[in-house]
Amino acid sequence: MQVDLLFLQVLWVGIGCQKGISSLLINTAIEKIFRENQLSRSQISGMATIESKADEVGLKDFCLVYNLPLKTFTAANLANVCVPHPAKIVEERIGTPSVAEASAILAASEITTLGVRLLVPKQIFRLPGEVGTVTIAIAQTVISCPVKNL
Repeated sequence: MQVDLLFLQVLWVGIGCQKGISSLLINTAIEKIFRENQLSRSQISGMATIESKADEVGLKDFCLVYNLPLKTFTAANLANVCVPHPAKIVEERIGTPSVAEASAILAASEITTLGVRLLVPKQIFRLPGEVGTVTIAIAQTVISCPVKNL
């Protein structure tokens, strides 16, 4: 019996948002990013954000509909992540210069030792008639799984 390794690429979606955002806004933003970057939604392992956004109804609804886990992180943990697009205003308001990029990177890094990369830097979305904005970033990780060949 031979054991080979299968390498899977998985994606974590980091999200920052204003209060009261809808699952429609989140879904529309993710659809646009995935279409533009030729990604498959089936590769999404989960969503990640700052602890203070864990009870956002739109985010909870989105995760429920798509059966995705939601990982949350403290502002202090997020502030320790080096990101390409920090925002001073976000740091002043919530104590970390990044939510979307940092949470995507942290979530992806928890499941691998093979490396993580920020696949899609943060992008900000609004929809006419919808409350607030969402910021989305996507981190990619590679994990290995043993495959038995008989």
